[in-house]
Amino acid sequence: MPSATRIQRVLAYRRLYITALIILVADVLSKLWIIETLPFNTYHPSESIPVIDGFFYIVHIGNEGAAWGILSGYSTFLALFALVALAVIYRFRHTLELKRPILQLAFGMMIGGIIGNLRDRLAYGHVVDFLDFHFPFAIPFILEGGRYPAFNVADAGIVIGVFTYFILTFFPAKPTGAETAEVVDR
Repeated sequence: MPSATRIQRVLAYRRLYITALIILVADVLSKLWIIETLPFNTYHPSESIPVIDGFFYIVHIGNEGAAWGILSGYSTFLALFALVALAVIYRFRHTLELKRPILQLAFGMMIGGIIGNLRDRLAYGHVVDFLDFHFPFAIPFILEGGRYPAFNVADAGIVIGVFTYFILTFFPAKPTGAETAEVVDR
């Protein structure tokens, strides 16, 4: 039977585990629905499901690369990179301050997304993407012709998690009065 301290150590990361599980389950279920609903390579508005006509469509494509198809054809390398990323997060969990609740949410989103896309690479040889947005303007290298590259729940989790971590790292919250008093008392 696990000791009380071992259970406490595991429970200290509960937000991370719960967040990762929510992202992973949402990602897997949404991708299974897409696979069952639309034929593969359904990418054009006439073949897809319009959510908001002219702006947001549900499609079914495979991405063998990373974001924007970068490293396309290197799915095995990207799967290994995902495993290394997970190992690094685990190894440096103390340095990354993963006991902080907000960081657990950020890294939970990243981990859930990494595992979701890793699952796709192992199961299908590519990542299933299905959220397709069209904007009325173009931004070079990002929105060519106003079309944002299709993505999925896992991608959204990774991006939101990385962005949150970036914000918290470079713009840390100011200590509250209680935290300031604690530092003075030491």
